[in-house]
Amino acid sequence: MPVSPRPALSLLLAFALVPASLRAADAVAIKPTWETQKQARTHQFSLPAPRGQITDRHGSPLAQNRVGYNLALAFPPGEPMTEPQLLRYATERFQAAERILGRPLPFNREAVARHYQNRALLPMEIATDLEPDQRTRFEKSPVDGLVIRPVYYRFYPNGSLAGHVLGYCGRTGRNPDGPIQNGDSVWVDFEGREGLEAAFDQQLTGQPGQLNFTFDAAGRKTSEVVSIPPQPGHNVITTLDEDLQRFAEGLLEKNLERGAFVVLDPRTGEILVLASWPVFNPNTFIPFISGEDFKRLQDDPDIPLLPRAFRSAYPPGSVFKCVTGVAALEAGRISVEDTFECPPSWNIGNLVFRNWKKEHAGSLNFADALTQSCNTWFYQVALKTGSRALVDWSGRFGLGMKTGIPLAAESAGRVPDDDYMRKTYKRPIMDGDLANLGIGQGDLLVTPLQMAQMMATIANGGLFLQTRLVRQVQSLDGRIIAAYEPRARDQLEISKKTIEELDRGLIQVVNSSMGTAGQASVPKIKVAGKTGTAQWGPKHKEKTAAWFAGFAPADEPRYAFAILYEGNPNDDDIHGGSHAAPMVGKFLREAFKREREAEAKAKGEDPANTKPGTSAKPKKAESDASEG
Repeated sequence: MPVSPRPALSLLLAFALVPASLRAADAVAIKPTWETQKQARTHQFSLPAPRGQITDRHGSPLAQNRVGYNLALAFPPGEPMTEPQLLRYATERFQAAERILGRPLPFNREAVARHYQNRALLPMEIATDLEPDQRTRFEKSPVDGLVIRPVYYRFYPNGSLAGHVLGYCGRTGRNPDGPIQNGDSVWVDFEGREGLEAAFDQQLTGQPGQLNFTFDAAGRKTSEVVSIPPQPGHNVITTLDEDLQRFAEGLLEKNLERGAFVVLDPRTGEILVLASWPVFNPNTFIPFISGEDFKRLQDDPDIPLLPRAFRSAYPPGSVFKCVTGVAALEAGRISVEDTFECPPSWNIGNLVFRNWKKEHAGSLNFADALTQSCNTWFYQVALKTGSRALVDWSGRFGLGMKTGIPLAAESAGRVPDDDYMRKTYKRPIMDGDLANLGIGQGDLLVTPLQMAQMMATIANGGLFLQTRLVRQVQSLDGRIIAAYEPRARDQLEISKKTIEELDRGLIQVVNSSMGTAGQASVPKIKVAGKTGTAQWGPKHKEKTAAWFAGFAPADEPRYAFAILYEGNPNDDDIHGGSHAAPMVGKFLREAFKREREAEAKAKGEDPANTKPGTSAKPKKAESDASEG
């Protein structure tokens, strides 16, 4: 569906939008710099074009443009001014501007002199992005030599929503102060610096127009004409769902200090939610951000500029047990009927590796071991499976490599193979390393996006779809410039029996009294998932990563998800079942409620009358102890 930008004020001729009393329509070339204009007679300037929009999957704007107004100092035509005359002229107008604005303005006499000498044809910007009341005061009390110039500014209508995905814009450079050249821009334009703004900067940036000034034989400007109108940039249509993104960010804000939430549509590989917390407001960078404010963002201990969903990597904890089980089954090291003991601890050499439960859980098969998240079961199976199969299946599920979304500096995570261990620790993988890897600890690192992608592949029975963040690039009139369709990245060779047992275990994690994620349950909907809790960081300052990842509905998956709760140092009371799973439960109940309301609306029914069919309360986790 074509997406057109909202109506905006035309800026084909910037000065024409301002009352004549405020315009420097008769600024002229001043000797000696502009003596050549008597021969040239015409000078061409570039008119920046408005950037294209970035929208969600339904066309709701996430990044668009607004018209802002800058204040500029225009120089009078006529005979050249002496330095004292120029200083007096500029000082009087700066003082007048300060009285009207109600605030001081930085005055640099050298900069004024350079602009007058080299660029007197164009007004000199002295204040940006005037408030409406400030502009009104200038219009009511015009000052000769002060002009208001309308310009396009980037605007993020939802503030911080999806800030890490959208990124931000910055000026293409400083205001030039050298001699004017043909093709110079009338004002400084903006470019993408981070996120989709940077990744699709070429498509979002429009084609600049051309503004011609003509002069008479004496060097006086006689006309100002737009010979080529600027062409707006293309629109970028993302896969995000604005409403679901907002709800997910709200859950993160209310329930944690740092974390991430990712939701995919496993049927298409499209990212519906890509949320990191804390977040920043991209509007802070418009028209520019001060060095002090930028340093404040950089120095914030919670690192709000960091997109944790795809640029930070953490140990996945017990979520990785899905990979361990699949690797063991598909390598023929165990069968779905095989059982192993689940004792409180397991000795490997002279080391003791413990389970998160203190009591013996009996003899378990794969699905039940996954349900109870038995560490000691997976220690044994990891040793039987070996590093080669574990590393191989990690890669097949997309771990240790980037997902391919078009955002810079995505983390690939890390899968510690034998080469890594030899380079890092000067030794091969040992049994203790294998045991840790089998439960998602040690040197293994993954991103929340990778975990959601892995769960989407499991939900699809091994069909690995390319993860996508952008649907289309469209022209202003709705023509499709580029389309990014669903495509298979791989078809994992996983037996039907393995998938069935894996699904059974994941469903029991949420819906069985022995599971660890009862608080993620949804009335009348089967949710499948796996909790995880892992520690990482320097000794005595370890942080806890609490996870819940999975898909729903289990029998017909429409959502694949991963949520990460990043704890504080030495906070041992953080667990996937108690801290991550409840947020997913709330999200899914809201998502399915929205589905029912949309379906009712499509049928002409009252959405308020839709009910889930049962008011059963979500189950509590069997235990809040760490499940590994």
